[in-house]
Amino acid sequence: MKFIIKHEIKGRLRIHVFQKRMTDTEADTLCWFLEKQENVTDAKVYERTADAVICYRGDREELLNILRAFSYEKVDVPENVLASSGRKLNSAYREKLIAKVILHYGGKFIIPYPVRKIWLTVKAAGYIWKGLKCLKKGKIEVPVLDATAIGVSVLRGDFSTAGSVMLLLGVGEILEEWTHKKSVGDLARSMSLNIKKVWLKKGEQEILVDASDISREDTVVVHMGNVIPFDGVVSGGEGMVNQASLTGESLPVRRTEGQSVYAGTVLEEGELEIQVKAVSGSTRFEKIAAMIEDSEKLKSALESKAEHLADRLVPYTLLGTGLVWLLTRNVTKALSVLMVDFSCALKLAMPIAVLSAIREAGESGITVKGGKYLEAVAEADTIVFDKTGTLTKAKPTVKEVIVFGDYPEDEALRIAACLEEHFPHSMAKAVVDAAKKRKLLHEEMHSKVEYVVAHGISSHIEEKKVVIGSSHFVFEDEGCRVRPEYQDRFAGLSPEYSHLYLAVEQELIAVICIEDPLREEAGEMVRMLKAEGISKVVMMTGDSERTAASIAKRVGVDEYYSEVLPEDKAGFIEREKASGRKVIMIGDGINDSPALSAADAGVAISDGAEIAREIADITIAADDLWEIVTLKRLADTLMKRIHKNYREIVGINAGLIALGVGGVIQPTTSALLHNTSTLAISLRSMGDLLTEKQNN
Repeated sequence: MKFIIKHEIKGRLRIHVFQKRMTDTEADTLCWFLEKQENVTDAKVYERTADAVICYRGDREELLNILRAFSYEKVDVPENVLASSGRKLNSAYREKLIAKVILHYGGKFIIPYPVRKIWLTVKAAGYIWKGLKCLKKGKIEVPVLDATAIGVSVLRGDFSTAGSVMLLLGVGEILEEWTHKKSVGDLARSMSLNIKKVWLKKGEQEILVDASDISREDTVVVHMGNVIPFDGVVSGGEGMVNQASLTGESLPVRRTEGQSVYAGTVLEEGELEIQVKAVSGSTRFEKIAAMIEDSEKLKSALESKAEHLADRLVPYTLLGTGLVWLLTRNVTKALSVLMVDFSCALKLAMPIAVLSAIREAGESGITVKGGKYLEAVAEADTIVFDKTGTLTKAKPTVKEVIVFGDYPEDEALRIAACLEEHFPHSMAKAVVDAAKKRKLLHEEMHSKVEYVVAHGISSHIEEKKVVIGSSHFVFEDEGCRVRPEYQDRFAGLSPEYSHLYLAVEQELIAVICIEDPLREEAGEMVRMLKAEGISKVVMMTGDSERTAASIAKRVGVDEYYSEVLPEDKAGFIEREKASGRKVIMIGDGINDSPALSAADAGVAISDGAEIAREIADITIAADDLWEIVTLKRLADTLMKRIHKNYREIVGINAGLIALGVGGVIQPTTSALLHNTSTLAISLRSMGDLLTEKQNN
């Protein structure tokens, strides 16, 4: 590729590519290629100017060599990347907007007035027809008002007013549709699958491979709590699949041999062998986008209220027009009321504000699945935290393996890793990583693995029963024991670590001590949430009382509960809601799923269990907990913006009606000021909320 460097500072280049015209596909290809380079931290490509801005680390010359060797033909971009980039959408709507404005104002100079009158009359007929169709359905809504305003202007010969009204209505429709589709696309992309590894079945073995290595007709194994990575047909096993991400239906469905399953759905129970039928993620993107488009339940109450209020106000606007004409017998004054209505501003500004907030959340690493959840966060006064992987770091580490029997330390860790690698939890990852560091190979040597939610794992090795999990699971549920000669060693286990207990044939063979350090920002984050209006902060964990008390004191929570089960967390949230409180739940594991569903807003940590992310209403990145504070501020500022929009729409339009009825301004001016203020409020609603909060 031929290019020149237009601007450069340390770690950042702006280049111009030498080509006649860069297409949207070429821009997406170059952008995807750059983002995949290890030394590139961020990349933006501008197709209109054929420029690219690249932020990088490391050797500058190495990056330049990569750019020189780049060729569009050599890059194999995944189909779903090009299909869902949003670049073509932005270009199309930008061109629509420019064409509409140029056609309107350019037409005044190019098209003769008689021809222009005919053209505007034909355009007006379209709006009038929409109004008549609305009346035919027995409804007096916004299209009726638009049709009346435009129709009366045309009948009076005021084609300038009719043209201005139609232009502003058209521009408003384009802006609303553009913002809506872009926000939906951004949201759908953020919800798209990002599965890197899958279990491939080869003969009787399961092999962990890159998802990109899977081809059609391969068989993959999906264990309980994991996302199904590809569209396919069940070839073995049975399970309960949660399809809420595609259908909106929260109840899981049973899937057995011969039945279809879809990428992005979650296996809640059981185990499935799936013969892959499609490896592209584009169908999932399309399904998610369609679900978001169609789902009324994702709208906030204020958003729905604005839409309904907009339609309910139309009859009153028409009634006001009639009354003014009856009282004054002045058509001009009556038209001043007709030209100014509250409905289109309400219908346009509110959804744009909500969708823009969802977009801004996405830019901060927060995925929000609908406006109603931002409203729930704004209203929340109680927040419940899981401990492991949420208040503590997402990457716990094994500090020690203490043996209590005939198995050597490495062998005990190898058995533990062999069992734990099948299930998505931060503690399980710690065990698998520890075995990997010690270069312990742990090929499948056990029978079918059974995962007991919030307790542990059970299986058989050489016909011997093996269990690993919590103290409650191993000693109380499974009846395991510690040999008498090891009682002192067992009593001396360090309380500063979390413990995983491994037993064979009901006899403890090892305790894996896991350090799960508290996130540095946890305490300050809790204080900031209280400053933002959260009155009650609760921590719930399956850990021991001693560990829970220590963490709770350091974080500064108002209440904490130890050794809780999944149903205990969900039950607590239901009781809080019954007492009139609005609750946010934040967790990352399979055992948090019932509580995430029960909360007014369930928030999942992005590198936690897939089922938690799918069930949750909101997902935040795992880098730090400040995003929870950002989410709360974003939601609060959105509600303030919506209420401010209400006040401004009512105030501006009431003032314009008063000025029109008083004869101070003409209907043309009323229409212009009304539509201009509507667009101004809508455009402001597209602005960044966090910037607005900082400025205030």
